[in-house]
Amino acid sequence: MKLTESLKKKKFLLFNIFFILYIGINLIGGERGLISYFDKKKTYEELIEAEKVLTAKLKDLDYKILLINKNDPDYLDMLYRQKFKYVTQDEIIIKIK
Repeated sequence: MKLTESLKKKKFLLFNIFFILYIGINLIGGERGLISYFDKKKTYEELIEAEKVLTAKLKDLDYKILLINKNDPDYLDMLYRQKFKYVTQDEIIIKIK
């Protein structure tokens, strides 16, 4: 009986304690909490790095396509030699691992 009476008197205090616990737990571990924030931040940084790598590859490919379209003889000769393993008689081949 005394317990229920004291709980009735301290309703506001208990409500505030549970409310603060709820806010604290969701602030740290909820879907929009600190842990989720740092996970999303790490993912975002990884995506930025991947974008930089892909952008560099795209620029390289654009440059190679430009050289092919211009019929650059040096680049076409290099491609021809790489793809078909072509060498002339006066060249020496040195294989490096």
